[in-house]
This record gives sequence, structure tokens and C-alpha cells, in this order.
Amino acid sequence: MDLNSYQQLAQLTDRVPSNSTGGAGIDLMVPLLGLAGETGELLSEYKKHLRDGESHLLFKEKISEELGDLLWYIANVAEKSGLSLEDIAQKNLDKANGRWGHGDTSAVVFDESFPEQERLPRKFEIKLGEVIVEGKVKIRMLMNDMQVGDDLTDNADDPDGYRFHDVFHLAYIAVLGWSPVIRSLMKRKRKSISNIDEVQDGGRAQVIDEAVAALVFDYAKEHNWLEGVTELDYKLLRTIKGVTSLLEVKERSPGEWQKAILLGFEVWREILRSNGGRLLIDQDSRSIVYAGGIEAGMA
Repeated sequence: MDLNSYQQLAQLTDRVPSNSTGGAGIDLMVPLLGLAGETGELLSEYKKHLRDGESHLLFKEKISEELGDLLWYIANVAEKSGLSLEDIAQKNLDKANGRWGHGDTSAVVFDESFPEQERLPRKFEIKLGEVIVEGKVKIRMLMNDMQVGDDLTDNADDPDGYRFHDVFHLAYIAVLGWSPVIRSLMKRKRKSISNIDEVQDGGRAQVIDEAVAALVFDYAKEHNWLEGVTELDYKLLRTIKGVTSLLEVKERSPGEWQKAILLGFEVWREILRSNGGRLLIDQDSRSIVYAGGIEAGMA
């Protein structure tokens, strides 16, 4: 039996159908309360199993019964909400696969069809190190010994390492193949197609790129800079997916975003400890690696 057939057949035993009299919303409130009640029954059966062990001979049968009751109420809520169980199940599988499954979209290369000078390099090395500018210590980024972007400080009264935040954008390139900020700094905007240049590589996209980095940085600050963290809060990933939903990076899964963020902070922590260093970025292997320190005053 498929889920939609079950959903329709389940309505034949509904004692409080949508056209019943009993006050506004009671038709939906009954199955919602039923879900809460049956969840309690399911937990009760598991409690008995913990208490009685193998002597609880009907454990599987009782679990099956309670799950069936839950399914009935879920189908009832779906029907009264104008939803399809088949669609709900498929979307849930897609969500779970993007979060925990393979979710590998690396076959999609955003700038593959563009001229070489408009493509982000597949493999490259970046140096981040201290320089003195007008008596003030700043961080400079170099690629092929050429400066990329402006010199940075933490821009904060309390130094927190944000001066090295370009590492996060570089991690987005490594894993996601995306960073309008770095693309602009490298002067690799896709100007050959005006709409792509304006929408995907333009000012709004760059602001979103910076906003994501700032959002994650704030989250990481509250979670020990992600030291020892292997999983991110799904609400954070969902927010990132939401704010980037109009950009090409929407193709990347929450799992890929998680990998990019965790790799970025792994490298950032090394860079912060060494106050600079060399980074190896490889889009083909989807990696960003700390390759050792460099001398101060590199530039």
C-alpha cells in the first residue's frame, strides 16, 4: 500500500471529519491531541520494556500498534491540512539525505563554462600574514605573491581573530565552489554574462557571503570556536540555506555547508594560533589545508 492510498482510506474511519460541527478548529485539534497521546503511549511501552526486559513479550506488537496509531493521526492531520503523505515523506527523505546522506553536488561547477580568467582556480595557495601599515599591524592576503583584497584588522575592541575571516570564504570555495567575495577580490567576476555578473557575483551576493561568515562566526564564538564539534545546529544550516536561496549556491546541501564551515574553522584555529600561515585550497578534493607558518612582515 502506498502512503497516499493509506491516507485516503484512513479518512473513512475519522470520527471528527472536517465538516463536523463542534467549533472552529476542533477537527484538526483532535488528531493533534491524538498525536501527543499516542506518543505518550509509545514511551510508556518502552518504559515497560526497560523495566521488564525480555518478560515484556508483546513489546514489538505493542510498538507496532502505537506506531500505527501515530501514522493514522499523521495522515489525518495531513489530510485536513491539504497535504499529501507521499510528498511529506519524499521531502523528509530529501532533507535527511542533504543533512546526513551523501548529498554530494560537486558535479555542479558554477563557473565551468566561463572563460578561464573568469573561473576560480581549482588549486591554489594563499598566504596570510602580518604587515605594518602606518604603524598599525594588519593582515594581508597574497596569492602568487600578489595582494588579494585589503589589509584587515579585527575591527573590534576585543581582538577575536576576525582579521583572518577570509579563511572562511576560502573554505566555501574549496567545498562549495562559491564565494562572491573572493571572486571579486581575485577579479574573476563573470562579466561575460551580465546577469550572472550582477546577480551571482554582484554586491548583494557579496553581502550575503559576508553575512553568512559573520553569522557562523558569532555561532562559533558561543561554541568554543567549533573545537571538537562534528555536527552543527540544523537551525543554523537552515538559516544559511534560506539567506542563500536566490543564489547559485542553493544547489549545495546542508551537509556540504557543514563540511565547509567545520573545515574553515579547523584551518582558522591553526592560522590564529600561528598568527598567519599558508593555505592550500583544492576544489577537486574539496579541501583546504593549513600548510605551515610564514615569517612576519611577509609583504
